[in-house]
Amino acid sequence: MNDFFNDFWPLLITAVTLIGILACYLLLHFNSKVKKSSSSDNSTGHIWDENIREMNNPLPKWWMGLFIITIIFGLVYLWLYPGLPVHEGSLKWSQNKQYLEEVEASKNKIQSIYSVYASTNHKDLAKDPKAMKIGKSLFLNNCAQCHGSDGKGSIGFPNLTDDDWLYGGSIGDIVTTIKNGRKGVMPPMGNIGSDKEIEQLAHYVQGLSGAIYNSGLAQLGKVRFGSCAACHGADGKGNQKIGAPNLTDDIWLHGVGINAIKKRIYEGKVNEMPEWSSRLTDEQIHILSSYVWSFSNDN
Repeated sequence: MNDFFNDFWPLLITAVTLIGILACYLLLHFNSKVKKSSSSDNSTGHIWDENIREMNNPLPKWWMGLFIITIIFGLVYLWLYPGLPVHEGSLKWSQNKQYLEEVEASKNKIQSIYSVYASTNHKDLAKDPKAMKIGKSLFLNNCAQCHGSDGKGSIGFPNLTDDDWLYGGSIGDIVTTIKNGRKGVMPPMGNIGSDKEIEQLAHYVQGLSGAIYNSGLAQLGKVRFGSCAACHGADGKGNQKIGAPNLTDDIWLHGVGINAIKKRIYEGKVNEMPEWSSRLTDEQIHILSSYVWSFSNDN
């Protein structure tokens, strides 16, 4: 594909476009001239099917007029708009610029819908059916692709309904998460021990959640957990300030079981939620965050 991104192709497109317009002009020019007829009946002398004669008449004026208008329109268009790769157009138009203008116009148009709820606190919003209907629409259009239409997530995407929050579940935390996005990073930790020692550590981590584990291996793996405690805490309950998961609640974001835990230790993980402040207004985020908050809080 890199072969298509060089100066040759824009120049080729420009040449083909201009040659095409020139060819249309020449075709019009040569066909607009009346040829001298050698016949007294004003025909060209060509006869088909014994009696069909080709007459030596000029092209209709309306046809020529439309052809001329088309050529002029093409030249003016190429001057005003970026129809030629080597010319950006005198109007400085671009599809990206038009898109941004349309997005801004749309935001201004619907601003009145959201401004009604701007001063309403999240608890009252969560009880307002109209506000929650708007919140659901925002969620389905922007969040459901990852978290599911019911907010219950899937492997790698957090469940928003279970009161288990990586970065905190208060309305302020949710607003910050939606606005700024989040990026959680667990570095690969496979170098902290041998395969046998990683196996022991995995059993210890699984044991923190009360799941079935090998207590003998877990006891040996406890000493290795010191390398994990810097983020997950000495008790394994995590740290919401940095998004370190709670390992004691038996809620696993990236898979359940010893093998899944070993995989995370060996490979690490980078999870990223994009920021939405560039796409959603503050008023939209206010309603959306209240809708998300309502998943795990009684109204």
